[in-house]
Amino acid sequence: MNCTIAGCPGQYEPRRVLHTVRPAGRVVVIDHVPADVCSVCGDVLLAPETVRRIEELLENLGQPDRTVPLFEYA
Repeated sequence: MNCTIAGCPGQYEPRRVLHTVRPAGRVVVIDHVPADVCSVCGDVLLAPETVRRIEELLENLGQPDRTVPLFEYA
């Protein structure tokens, strides 16, 4: 599929991405999220079922699989 960004000649390719969200002041990073990513500009498209699954994960946050340091850009 052609990229939806005006003027970008790229094509979307299926990949797994790292997705970061900030629900209620927390930082949540979800790894291995299926997405279509433009080969030129890097635009990311998530399928509706992927978005629903992310929303489910965020509603039922348990213990994380891993933790990482978080640094502030000051």
